[in-house]
Amino acid sequence: MSDQTATIDSAPLIACHECGLLHGIRELPHGASAKCGRCGARLYHARSNSIESCLLLTIAALILFTLANTFPFMTFTVEGREQVNTLFTGVQVLFDDGMWHLAGVVLAASIAAPGVKLGLTTYVLLPMHFGRRAPFTATVFRWVEILRPWAMMEVYLLGVLVAYVNLVKLGDLELGVAVFSFAVLIVVMVAADASLDAREVWDKIGPVTTARDLPSLAPARLVGCHSCDLVNPLPADPHSHHAHCRRCGAPLHKRKTNGVTRAWALLIAAVIMYIPANVYPVMTVISFGRGTPDTILSGVKHLIEGGLWPLAALVFFASVAVPMLKIIGLGFILISVQRKSNWRPRDRTVMYRIVEAIGRWSMIDIFMVSILVALVNLGAVATIEPGAGALAFASVVIITMIAAMLFDPKLIWDGAIDNKDREEVAHGVV
Repeated sequence: MSDQTATIDSAPLIACHECGLLHGIRELPHGASAKCGRCGARLYHARSNSIESCLLLTIAALILFTLANTFPFMTFTVEGREQVNTLFTGVQVLFDDGMWHLAGVVLAASIAAPGVKLGLTTYVLLPMHFGRRAPFTATVFRWVEILRPWAMMEVYLLGVLVAYVNLVKLGDLELGVAVFSFAVLIVVMVAADASLDAREVWDKIGPVTTARDLPSLAPARLVGCHSCDLVNPLPADPHSHHAHCRRCGAPLHKRKTNGVTRAWALLIAAVIMYIPANVYPVMTVISFGRGTPDTILSGVKHLIEGGLWPLAALVFFASVAVPMLKIIGLGFILISVQRKSNWRPRDRTVMYRIVEAIGRWSMIDIFMVSILVALVNLGAVATIEPGAGALAFASVVIITMIAAMLFDPKLIWDGAIDNKDREEVAHGVV
């Protein structure tokens, strides 16, 4: 056996989570990333001292998170009446107005998911820093990855910006300590995520798989874990549904179960909810007994009339264009998969990657509403009430996000690769 072949056989394997291609893991210089040779998805990135760096940033983020949730966020004054809010105030007002579904969404995305994610990350990394492992580390770290797309603090900050522009036209607005803590918190959390090499964490949690470990198995019998990327052998029985990853314990599937059917069902539901989301008002401004309902499009119109073209473009793109483009894009991908199309699989994979990434940014309007109803709650002088359109719109955003998560992008490649490709991958040639 040559030195090159020995190196390939001993290299840990990783399966691309978007197309399923197997790769041998190589050591990279600090800051470099490895991408899939077939679809271009990022497989892993190298970070020096990633656990220590991420741990320090996460602890700093926990301090900032506490400040952001403890001190006043904004103070709104109009006609001599003053209203002070915190991050939780909007959730409480939405709940009191009977919009408990919307209150739950705002609570989860702006407070619960970020807070739990920071706590779980600390739970995993702190013992590792001292060379130990906490109980249930693999399960906990899986949840860190699950919570990542639902922690929408940067989207909330854009909602704060839109709310600020609307409020300064009605009265005096003072930013509190929590706003600045919140802004710095977002920067620190982004830096923490960027500094962590998840592969290093998983390697400390459990075993790695090399080509030498699986000498007699065909590539079709190998599958990458959806959670930790470990390459696992599937059971010989094709009807077995009880295979689990030997590192993190997540269920193993060659393809996500009923991914196309579930994605279609959710996509149709999103299309249905998209109509009331744009027809019904997302909020109603009541001033001295007179109410002015606002839909998403009328809110964009008011921003344009105020000369705020960049902000109007941002709201229109995030709240109108993105949901529509996401529905159209995911629908196109689903149709192409069902037709077993071989047309430009890499481009369709990139389309799926974009669809999955942009959906969360549509929550800007929902966060804006939660801020406005909390601050403009001054009785007969001025009050803002949430509308049915806000609940419908939040449903569209969440449903489309889940639809994209349930779809398996490997299905795009099933009709575009042949057995030779699979064999070359199994021997580490690609």
